[in-house]
Amino acid sequence: MEAYGEILLIAMPAFFGLVLFEKFWGIWKGKDTVPVSDMISSLSSGITNVTKDVLGLSLVVISYAWLYDKLGFFEIKATWLIYIIAFIALDFAGYWTHRIAHEYNIFWNNHIIHHSSEEFNLACALRQSISGIVKIFAVFLLPAAILGVPPEVIAIVAPLHLFAQFWYHTQHIRKMGILEKVIVTPSHHRVHHAINPEYLDKNYGQIFIFWDRWFGTYQDELEDVPAVYGVTRPVQTWNPIKINFMHLWLLIKDAWRAQNWSDKLKIWFMPLGWRPADVAQKYPVKKIEDVYHFEKYDSHLSKGMVIWSFAQLIVLLLLLSYLFGNLAEIGAPGIFYYGGFVFLTVYAYTELMDRNPNAWAWELLKAVYAMYFVITSGDWFGMNTAFPGAIYGFVGYLFISLLLSFVFSLGKERVQLTH
Repeated sequence: MEAYGEILLIAMPAFFGLVLFEKFWGIWKGKDTVPVSDMISSLSSGITNVTKDVLGLSLVVISYAWLYDKLGFFEIKATWLIYIIAFIALDFAGYWTHRIAHEYNIFWNNHIIHHSSEEFNLACALRQSISGIVKIFAVFLLPAAILGVPPEVIAIVAPLHLFAQFWYHTQHIRKMGILEKVIVTPSHHRVHHAINPEYLDKNYGQIFIFWDRWFGTYQDELEDVPAVYGVTRPVQTWNPIKINFMHLWLLIKDAWRAQNWSDKLKIWFMPLGWRPADVAQKYPVKKIEDVYHFEKYDSHLSKGMVIWSFAQLIVLLLLLSYLFGNLAEIGAPGIFYYGGFVFLTVYAYTELMDRNPNAWAWELLKAVYAMYFVITSGDWFGMNTAFPGAIYGFVGYLFISLLLSFVFSLGKERVQLTH
């Protein structure tokens, strides 16, 4: 937990800087692929994901350590070989878990957030799940366990394997020659994120593209078929917490409404998009039929709202950095209370970005929640002790945030596009 938090203290500003670089690069080149609202939503999703992961809020069906203890028949002495095997094994496991997420209703809920952006940029790489509470990833690491790759090696290589998937979420790098045959490139991954019929459910590879070539899921990017991004059932919100659970909620409702008991059960394990016929007829769901003619989601934020939303993101990143840098000092259960504040903050300002007239209520809840800890402890989880006077800045932020939320939620202004 603490080690991962320390890694993120370096990774978060690096990723944030690269996202901003892509934004300004696009403006300079006349092809801005990073709308501000979309960027804030994506980065907010990343915040919720890393908070969940650092706090360990997930259940592992089978741990890799257990597989290693029971099935580790070999012992590899060469250190460099262990790390290579671990990397390839992780990529093999990543291909299959990724593919399963696209092919079965029950697992799509864990992955919809990553595809929910109607743009394709570095920021959307950070749209990662908080709904994947039950993890089956280790099951696909069986080859690594049999070959005797120690759990500590997997623990070291896994973050590197994850971070290496960031760079290819961009439209600014075209095809890359011979590398297209070996590794996943931006061209391959644009296909994967596209909702064009030609591209759906293709290119699941995470680092190596040969898995797709071997297992029949490869599709080249076609010059005459420009990729259109998003999901065929558009999410219509900037709130990443809502997005994380909307597919699950649809499955629950469909299972409840289905007349046939077999439909109530099999809906969870049917291919992605399958719904009982009676439910689909009585409760239709909006779906994009023509990918080239649909209106992207835009809540028409004013410049003031965009600036404030971005300021909220910056403040939260700073507060999150304090949490990750002081996990041991804050301890349990304090870190979980702090995590609750992070989630409330994201929910509140993304509801405001959605122009929800009741967004002020979430902001009020956030302020009351935070002030309870400030009043009962006289501090914010030791922040004022580490940085004398910081508590006044924190309380000031809560007050300003609540005030502006009332202004923006209840104000009658109707504003111009701000993309």
